[in-house]
Amino acid sequence: MIGAKACFTTLAATWPAARSWQQDGWTLRDGAGGGKRVSAASAGPDARAADLAALMPAGPLAMLRPEQTALDRDLAALGYTVVDPTLIYAAPVADLAQKPPHVSLFDLWEPLEIMREIWAEGGIGPDRIAVMARAPGPKTAFLARLGDRVVGCGFCAIHDGVAMLHAVEILPAYRRQGAGRTMLTGAAHWAQGQGAEWFTLAVTEANAPARALYEGSGLQAVARYHYRQKLG
Repeated sequence: MIGAKACFTTLAATWPAARSWQQDGWTLRDGAGGGKRVSAASAGPDARAADLAALMPAGPLAMLRPEQTALDRDLAALGYTVVDPTLIYAAPVADLAQKPPHVSLFDLWEPLEIMREIWAEGGIGPDRIAVMARAPGPKTAFLARLGDRVVGCGFCAIHDGVAMLHAVEILPAYRRQGAGRTMLTGAAHWAQGQGAEWFTLAVTEANAPARALYEGSGLQAVARYHYRQKLG
């Protein structure tokens, strides 16, 4: 099974910050409004919890892995709250890939306006679409259909033989009707055609329906992380 290190490397490469730099043991990021994944600081071995607020005065936010227990404890003592515990799932591409049924899934870059509208309904606005545009690729967006209706979209990019699916959004009225599974297996089929060997994605622990879909499709949780954020 793919290791956690490769998953985190792929996460950073396929959903990239606008800018990142090193300071006082921390890797700091400018996400340009693209959300927590591209804005959170990550800690090196010499990072200190006490430095983070000064380094990120506009809103201290750190991404932490399970092995960073001491730093996690120190941030908690300073009043940082746990936000969005997240799992990274993975499976061999060959185990997941299926050619989508006729006209059920299309891959294209750049996204169409209707895809941008669906993403916007799910809270994925222009700043997050700009994250997709920054990803070096291979990459594509997906448009999912049920019957004659466009019902969802997603984004996938590949780094060093590992594909990662991001920003899956299915319109609420069309969920649990197969579009999500078609997106998942069809994205893996696209990734297989690009030469990827592994297929990965990240999902919050609280998203039980998505986790059930992924686990039922054969993906396994191989890594986890959470954020610590100073609120107020």
